[in-house]
Amino acid sequence: MTSSSRTRFNVDEFVTLNRRKLLRGIGASALLTATGGWFTRELWAQPVFSEHPFSLGVASGDPAPDGFVLWTKIAPKPLERGGGMPNKAVEVAWAVATDEAMTNIVQHGKAIAAPALGHSVHVEIAGLEPARDYFYRFTVGGQQSRVGRTRTFPRAGAAVAQMKFAVAGCQRYEAGYFNAYRKLAEERFDFVFHYGDYIYEYATLRPDAMTAWPIVRLMPGESGECVTLEHYRQRYAIYQLNEELQAAHASAPFIMSFDDHEVVNDWAGEDTLKNTPRAQFLLRRAAAFQAWYEHLPLRRAQMPKGPNIQAYRRLMAGDLLALNVLDTRQYRTGIVCGARVMAGCEPALEPNRTMLGEAQERWLYESFKSPAARWTLLAQQIPLMRQDRDADPNILSLSMDKWDGAVAARERLFGAVEQSKLANLVVVDGDVHENCAGELKKNFDDEKSATLGVDFTATSISSGGDGFDISKRRRALMQQDPHIKFYNNQRGYVRHVVTPKQWRADYQVLDKVSVREATMRTRRSFVVESGAARLNDA
Repeated sequence: MTSSSRTRFNVDEFVTLNRRKLLRGIGASALLTATGGWFTRELWAQPVFSEHPFSLGVASGDPAPDGFVLWTKIAPKPLERGGGMPNKAVEVAWAVATDEAMTNIVQHGKAIAAPALGHSVHVEIAGLEPARDYFYRFTVGGQQSRVGRTRTFPRAGAAVAQMKFAVAGCQRYEAGYFNAYRKLAEERFDFVFHYGDYIYEYATLRPDAMTAWPIVRLMPGESGECVTLEHYRQRYAIYQLNEELQAAHASAPFIMSFDDHEVVNDWAGEDTLKNTPRAQFLLRRAAAFQAWYEHLPLRRAQMPKGPNIQAYRRLMAGDLLALNVLDTRQYRTGIVCGARVMAGCEPALEPNRTMLGEAQERWLYESFKSPAARWTLLAQQIPLMRQDRDADPNILSLSMDKWDGAVAARERLFGAVEQSKLANLVVVDGDVHENCAGELKKNFDDEKSATLGVDFTATSISSGGDGFDISKRRRALMQQDPHIKFYNNQRGYVRHVVTPKQWRADYQVLDKVSVREATMRTRRSFVVESGAARLNDA
């Protein structure tokens, strides 16, 4: 052994967070310098808080048949650097009960909230009963959090009569109030899939900013674009101080994904589209991923390793639902011809283009060969169906940031579905700030082509402002693309009710997000019968 190898600092020997290779590679120096306290051993034994330490609420996520992950973050002054916490770890007690009054405690314990992870707490619970409600609460310094409701999944292979869940995302702070989350919380879903754009990294908008929608409220804090870990941390804190968002998280377990704005607009793989040097972008992505993990109910398996994160995963709900959470950002080939709508972009047709990357494709397609549930769900970020953006029938104009920008990747996916004879494929996504429902055609140019599945695109929570029902342009697009059955440009979420025989999707829309009081209604409902891959009006 050489002298240099004997004296080289071994990061892995010091990591105590169950991810021994967390800091290896480009992320190591970034996280060490950003947090300034990975190896702090001092424990704040008797904490006293001048403000409520659970200011950002509580949440649960990634349900399993015997448990889930519980989350909170100790932040008495959430908009201050460090959340108003000293550079010390603190012990947080947690409890799980079968009743909302928290009288029948079935599990309890303690967790450490460390400054290295922004004093966040992620507790992975196991050993519970399947397919039932549970309630939970945290305690620190003699103060208690609110009580949250969560739910376990049915046991793999068990007969399931029904699952009810919501799909939501795209919640820009300045564009409107989070009214939809108040309605969502009232439904007490089995789970909520959040497709991404939980925050927006842009510089905050001021009253004189020029936007296509009115600025409904002003964001506090720093005004610059998020770049460093502290920037991202403060942005999440601003969003999570929202009462409606906290109520939604406390109402049901969330299955989290990310899209582009958790890092930077339209990022693709290791390409930001802004001529940023690769190394600089990866440092920024490492900071963004750490903040995403710190602020959401994610398991240790999703703890980032510098600029990389294992976000795609599979959750099974009895014999009813195989839920595949996809990552359409981290492994894709770079966006070609610009991210906006393009006509005649030949590079989008190149056979080597990918949206999921080789490993994720192989993982997904293998599961198609022997489906373990009645319905196969692809829960992802961006629309899979082709969407022409030009009302001129002689011009095919597609968004290069969607699956339309990687035609070969979509064809491989469709080929795997067809080869495996996958009968009940449902795709849910968002990103485009409008509701849309359509059928996945083997050949989108042929209306009579085989239908391989259905695609339900959810609108935004607030991004885009109040919106409207449907424009003349969208009506024209539906006529020239008959595989698309529905467009709507209002805010809200999609409710999905799944049984062995039928999948029902209810598009829930709000009249306004520019005011705090708003009316929600079901704008359109579709059903898909088991074994028949097509949309029908409910």
